[in-house]
Amino acid sequence: MSLHSSLKTKSGALNQHRNVLTRAERIAKLQDKEEFVVGDSSPLGIPKVRSIKVTAGKKKPTKAENAEAKADE
Repeated sequence: MSLHSSLKTKSGALNQHRNVLTRAERIAKLQDKEEFVVGDSSPLGIPKVRSIKVTAGKKKPTKAENAEAKADE
C-alpha cells in the first residue's frame, strides 16, 4: 500500500527551523544566559525565548569579479 502524497515528509523535515521551543530547550537557552538557576527558578511561567534562524548572507561581488563580468560581455 502506498502513502498519500499529502502524508509524505521531506527528507530534512526533522532538521528544519522551529519557531516554538520545548520547555527543556527554553530552560537550556536561559541557563546559557544565566537567567535561569536550577533549584531557585521555577520551570513554570518562564519568559519567552527568541529562536532566530541563522542564514548565510549573500556575498557582494568584488571589483575583480565585476571587471571579469564586464569583459565577458
